[in-house]
Amino acid sequence: MGVRAALKLAAETPWGELTLAEIADEAGIPLEQFHGVADKDTIADSVERYFDRAMSEGSFDEEETPRTRLFDVIMLRFEAMEDYRTGLLSLMKWRQTQPARLLALVAARHASASWALVCAGLDKSETLPKPLRATAIAWCIAQAELAWRKEESADLSRTMAKLDGELRKMEERAGWFTGRRRKKQRAEDEVEPAADASTDQAE
Repeated sequence: MGVRAALKLAAETPWGELTLAEIADEAGIPLEQFHGVADKDTIADSVERYFDRAMSEGSFDEEETPRTRLFDVIMLRFEAMEDYRTGLLSLMKWRQTQPARLLALVAARHASASWALVCAGLDKSETLPKPLRATAIAWCIAQAELAWRKEESADLSRTMAKLDGELRKMEERAGWFTGRRRKKQRAEDEVEPAADASTDQAE
């Protein structure tokens, strides 16, 4: 409630100086409807979830690699954020001074990553536990956002390069992405019987 209105106002007024009454007025919602439901802090915490929805607006090809699918759905999120760039930068600057909001952001990042897995069709059971996968993806999103803050290109080239680089690093560190760990194990399992057979023949 009030996320878009707050971001629109924050494009002209520092987030910390906004009042809930101003946000309600901009949103066209009676202030009384915010009572017990939302305040500035809850609106700030809702921003991440608001942009998470953009990740479900695309589609993916089953033949694409997990990394490509994740890249595509996460970039949908950054593309949606672009329309609110100035307001978001104001929020991010304010949030850096608010320890409680930063703690809330940690949980929100994990939720964003979990939703990215869902939107990319990667939420099935894997060897690597989902919470661990989500934590790794949350890191990728956070690093890409740092690049997005400094983005100067309309095609988001800096953001794309950073996200792709972080996903590739994660792919290298976690065998679950390409199944290389399972393939390696299967190869080792196949080699062992062959080695045993060779030993038996030699004897």
